[in-house]
Amino acid sequence: MSGQLTLHVPDPAERENLATFISHAIRLDSAAVIRLRRRGDRYVSAWAATGFEALAVRTVVADLGMDDVTVSGDVILAGLHGPDAGTAFDLGYAMDSAWRAALPPEAGFVHVEDVPARMLVELAERGAELAQEHGGRHGPPAALLDQTVLSVSGSGEQVEVPMRVVFALAAMDFIPHGGEKTDSRRISVDEIVRVRAARTWLRLDARYGSVARRRGPVLPLLPH
Repeated sequence: MSGQLTLHVPDPAERENLATFISHAIRLDSAAVIRLRRRGDRYVSAWAATGFEALAVRTVVADLGMDDVTVSGDVILAGLHGPDAGTAFDLGYAMDSAWRAALPPEAGFVHVEDVPARMLVELAERGAELAQEHGGRHGPPAALLDQTVLSVSGSGEQVEVPMRVVFALAAMDFIPHGGEKTDSRRISVDEIVRVRAARTWLRLDARYGSVARRRGPVLPLLPH
């Protein structure tokens, strides 16, 4: 299957995991493209832009016919729910030029600290209230998005997490909760989100996926 624009996700649970991830990405952007990358022999990572200058990723057990390709989220979703979902299905056309963000490195991240997931969702809820009060037709003001809402340290790193990363994590629904809509009151007090950092990136790892963003000034988005 090498060199073919196909994806095979044999496990139904993993298909559902990937479909949920893509559905959330499409909810943020109806024309969302997904970047698929092989990780080792058994895994494929799916990357999506969130609209908050942060990237979201979910890794599943799968086989990708190419090492790295960007395709339409709608096409992947249709294949995951189609009659041939249990076999390798066609991904349509490559849309590599539509992906304009640099990806973080796969290695080099250190564990900084674990923080309560409920606290992050509470921050997102408060931020959403402020955004409603002070936002315009273009969404939340940049000052709110860029505000540091969490500062953690460990492993020789001091990491400042801006609101836009917390918004991205909440928008992708990566934290388990007991209802259709994320509500901080429904989140287990034991649920944690792991903060990791590399030299130029920060990452929040939740149960259902991760959000990553460059640390410091964000460079212009680059063509692939």
